[in-house]
Amino acid sequence: QVDLVESGGGSVKSGGSLRLSCEAHSVTVTDYCLGWFRQAPGKQREGVAAIDSDGTTTYTDAVKGRFTISQDNAKKKVYLQMNSLKPEDTATYYCAAETHYCSIDYDFAYYGQGTQVTVSS
Repeated sequence: QVDLVESGGGSVKSGGSLRLSCEAHSVTVTDYCLGWFRQAPGKQREGVAAIDSDGTTTYTDAVKGRFTISQDNAKKKVYLQMNSLKPEDTATYYCAAETHYCSIDYDFAYYGQGTQVTVSS
């Protein structure tokens, strides 16, 4: 069973920064593609960023240049550094894991409970 626990959400003003963390329990993180998805009220969940076992990263266009995904294999953690936040980044952010592919265009197999990010103007 894959257990993903997010932390680091909160409320910031436009232009601010937040760092999300996700701890992956009961897994060998190098066997997985780890990513972040988000869901805003009334909208479908969308992929934000992912990092493959070889360190290759991918981002949705809306966050390129502002968000950075990284992982610490020893700590079994994946991070999402979010800079220059905008009100449209407001959403519940979910850590996710997948073994068969590493594309944020598709749903992942496992998700955490989510952490709220609110950006005010």
